[in-house]
Amino acid sequence: MNELTRWIDLEGAVNVRDLGGLATVDGGTTRFGRVYRSDNLQGLTERDVELLVGELKLRHVVDLRSVAEVSLEGPGPLTAVPEVNIHHLTLFAESGGNTDVDADTIDGARVLPWKERGEEDLAELRVTGFYYGYLRDRPDSVVAALRAMAHDDGAAIVHCAAGKDRTGVVCALALEIAGATREAIVADYAATGDRLEGILARLRSSATYRDDLDSRPADDHRPRPEYLRQFLRVLDDRFGGPLAWLESKGWTGGDSEALRSRLRD
Repeated sequence: MNELTRWIDLEGAVNVRDLGGLATVDGGTTRFGRVYRSDNLQGLTERDVELLVGELKLRHVVDLRSVAEVSLEGPGPLTAVPEVNIHHLTLFAESGGNTDVDADTIDGARVLPWKERGEEDLAELRVTGFYYGYLRDRPDSVVAALRAMAHDDGAAIVHCAAGKDRTGVVCALALEIAGATREAIVADYAATGDRLEGILARLRSSATYRDDLDSRPADDHRPRPEYLRQFLRVLDDRFGGPLAWLESKGWTGGDSEALRSRLRD
């Protein structure tokens, strides 16, 4: 990886980048080579795995996909690598049977984060923004994902399907803890738009995602900076900021210190 660029070119994934090199509020930058973000890792080739595990020392995968997605798509090639720890932490609510709500059976499962919700959910989300729904539904997964990203025995990568919404929320929280500027956090989120065509092409090659993607214009899937700004404003206004929300869910000062040490120069 060239340190002048945050993008990592793989054969089997297109939205892969380093969380390093982002401006921080104290005039520094976030650290390269510690945490990466990605779209679905299902199609990684042997060469990709060697790059990630051998060269980049990947040791932790934070998989934010739903139970239905993993069941339909399979666990992915990194699950066969002994050095790599897989943390499957869906951001969808569970029904109590170790499956996502509406996904006790795969047929008709709510696989994607933009699938229709009930009127009560929509009324709340019109106020708080869609991304806050992940925190409301699965605070346990959010906290566990950030803790997994803080492990110091190698690099971590966090991903979902497109690497935009679920991944974007978790990475925004990690960068906030690391002291990145809000401008840098939003810019990192929006960077997925640079790879949107390739992301949609990959997802459309799978029956899991194709019908939903084809039902909407491609531009509907483009990351909108205002969505992430609204998400962060909700946390500021309701809780006093992302860190205060995390602390209300069991996040500790030690957790923050561990993640900052991973992501700061």
